[in-house]
Amino acid sequence: MELLAVTDDAVEQFSADIPELMWSTGPISYEYHFGTRELFNAVALGSWRHRGSLFGFDAATVAVEDGRFMGVEIGMNGAEYRDRQAALGPVWQKLIADGDIDPNVIPGVLQRSDHASWLNPVLHADTYYVHALAVKPEFRGKRIGYQLIDGAINRAKEQGYKRFQLDVLSDNPAVEFYRAVGLELLAETRAPKPAEYGVPPEYRMGMNL
Repeated sequence: MELLAVTDDAVEQFSADIPELMWSTGPISYEYHFGTRELFNAVALGSWRHRGSLFGFDAATVAVEDGRFMGVEIGMNGAEYRDRQAALGPVWQKLIADGDIDPNVIPGVLQRSDHASWLNPVLHADTYYVHALAVKPEFRGKRIGYQLIDGAINRAKEQGYKRFQLDVLSDNPAVEFYRAVGLELLAETRAPKPAEYGVPPEYRMGMNL
């Protein structure tokens, strides 16, 4: 198995699986943010294709074996996170221009995203932040997730980061996986509006490098 950075000419090779993989990392949270699965899929895929945005391919490392796409980690400098969120603006604009989404849904998404933003504590420039880590169902149980996160930790060390962090919903089974690789609970956050919808508290987990 190889861990590969995604180049411009390889973006479409992995595109078909990206919405499902991203959704799998927090379905209830993304349902709250976006309202519908179709809207999330459109935005996640548009972002994947847009360099510098939240799900952008340029922040991705993929696990590949014999040409098979097995899983993905999307990670970035902590200080980039808000900039990458803001870079979703052009993604929305293109989806509207192409007729892929109804512009009337945007105010509701922005309002819910603002409510949910309280779930994510501040991130610093000395922190490598994993925004998403997911493995395709048929490859789970084969230590692909471990190799992806171990690769991210090693890259973070090589690049001089002092801290390694991620956010995960508190009811996600991945919490125990993250504990097993050495991450500890740093903060538990709850936001009232998402909680009313059923979004559980969020854990910020991490380690010093």
